[in-house]
Amino acid sequence: MLWLTSSKQTVSELTLCLLSAAGYVLAANNAPGQPKQAVKVNTFEIVGNSIASGQQIFLGTEDKVYIVDKTEDNPTQVNGHPAWAAEWSTSSKQARPMDVVTNTFCAGGSVLGNGTWLNVGGNQAVTYGGSTAKSQFGGTPYNDLDGGQSIRMLNPCDGGNCDWFLVAPMTTRRWYPTLETLQDGSIIIFGGCTYGGYVNDASQTNPTYEFFPNRGPPITSTILQNTLPTNLFPLIWLLPSGKLFVQSNWNTVLLDLDQNKETPLQDMPDAVRVYPASGGSTMLPLTPENNYTASIMFCGGSNISTEQWTQNWDIPHFPASASCVQITPDQSPKYIELDALPEGRTMGNLILLPDGRILCLNGAKTGTAGYGNTTFTIGQSYADQPILAPLIYDPKAPATKRWSRYGLSSSTIPRMYHSSATLLPDGSVLVTGSNPNSDVNTTAPYPTEYRIERFYPSYYNQRRPEPQGLPNQLSYGGSYFNVSLTLADLFGNVDNIQMAKVMVMRTGFSTHTMNMGMRSVQLQTSFTGNADGSGVLHVSQLPPNAAILPPGPALLFVVVNSVPSIGIQVMCGSGKIEKQNMIPVQNLPLSNMFQQQEGQKQISGASFMIHSARSVFVVVMKYIGAVSAILLFSS
Repeated sequence: MLWLTSSKQTVSELTLCLLSAAGYVLAANNAPGQPKQAVKVNTFEIVGNSIASGQQIFLGTEDKVYIVDKTEDNPTQVNGHPAWAAEWSTSSKQARPMDVVTNTFCAGGSVLGNGTWLNVGGNQAVTYGGSTAKSQFGGTPYNDLDGGQSIRMLNPCDGGNCDWFLVAPMTTRRWYPTLETLQDGSIIIFGGCTYGGYVNDASQTNPTYEFFPNRGPPITSTILQNTLPTNLFPLIWLLPSGKLFVQSNWNTVLLDLDQNKETPLQDMPDAVRVYPASGGSTMLPLTPENNYTASIMFCGGSNISTEQWTQNWDIPHFPASASCVQITPDQSPKYIELDALPEGRTMGNLILLPDGRILCLNGAKTGTAGYGNTTFTIGQSYADQPILAPLIYDPKAPATKRWSRYGLSSSTIPRMYHSSATLLPDGSVLVTGSNPNSDVNTTAPYPTEYRIERFYPSYYNQRRPEPQGLPNQLSYGGSYFNVSLTLADLFGNVDNIQMAKVMVMRTGFSTHTMNMGMRSVQLQTSFTGNADGSGVLHVSQLPPNAAILPPGPALLFVVVNSVPSIGIQVMCGSGKIEKQNMIPVQNLPLSNMFQQQEGQKQISGASFMIHSARSVFVVVMKYIGAVSAILLFSS
């Protein structure tokens, strides 16, 4: 051992050396690790029970997913009434009931810049079968309260002791509102109606937007006024320009929030994408390569004219659209056609993966979202022919070859109206919900669904990078940070550091085929490839523009050879609802590859396994030595 070869080392020097080794081990233990179990990739696994059907879900901590339902007769009780919300642990696969107090039916949600989650709006108090309750202030059978103006808040926790709480209500009722977090960490609350229905109508529409924290009376939106009856859950995104992209029925605008001025863009081609047509949608990853320019993708939905949105025809058997389009609204007002889906799909979620691909899952071939009591419904469902097979979209693949289901196994569970999905830190995707019923119904053709699934993408069983030096907070501009990667992290080839990526991902609030606030941002990097085969990524902070990724919590991934590390939760920005500080960007060091030692540039097969095992052994021995020395010198 090195410290025995020098008689000049003092006890204090020796202790310092061993404490440094202990610190190295502790740093390694704090680095992202490996998934806890090997699974069969490209498949679904049923992993638990949600307690409340997953109409709305979001990832609150690295371990906890929060589930929100509507008021209905779920079997699990909380505070003397059925539970309409739950917390599910990804590690223990157990759920605990939670109390959202008021009716969250078709509420919207997003996360504030301080990490508190907001859930707003909903329906009036109801009784069995979703009928209006005699009292809107509690009472039998469900003891629920009117949720139409509710603002519910949650500070996620891992201790099992957090719950929803109410704050001062909105000034107007909102059922089916859309939320988006803004540059200062506040939230815009957009649209909705007063008492709901399959689609909106002039007697109850709420064509306005407001903010939380409150900035004053609601402001009228022209696009919402002009897009009845399908202006519920409008599709909105904050763009890097600071403007808001708004899509409703067939219309599209850019909204300047400072001037409340709308600029019309091209009408949506091919199909309606908003509820209840419910096409999938997502903002594509914002990267240095595209200069952090936002492009938004839409797939599926229904080609139904404005006059046809009634409930007096055979909705469940109307074919869904297979069209996919994309728009880059800060650069062009025009949509462009993308590769179409292999079949029409309504209610198909699009989920961003950390390797840059997009997962499409859930939904049906025919019909729309919604339910009712008519002669043509399937049970009560307005959709039929569930699509159990997922798809993967690769934006970097050649045109006409971007969609693939090669090697992907199907789910066994129809995920129809009121399904949801979200990315998890280990890179799997949690899927839950489906309930096209007015109350709990476990015998319907498409029953109330409580089973939780996880889908495991192709990278899941790969040895994951275990980067060291990841921060727990990111600023807008400022000093770069260094991330260390071992030869094992680089898959035995230091050249892989040249294509390594650092991704910041907000998983969003999933409901009604949307993931409100979901986005993916690649940080600028340079690299140093070391002579021993390890490497260092020099990583810029977030770009100095909070409209690229608004403040609040997100997941941080390091992706090597298309394999993501386990994501860690970081705070973007100051952790407060305030104007964020934009800091000058420190220049990154120039990328550099040092001369490799003979035989170390590339290792494969058994040699790579031996190298990985040796690395683990060295770390363990350092830890044992450090602990032994500390005990020796403290005695």
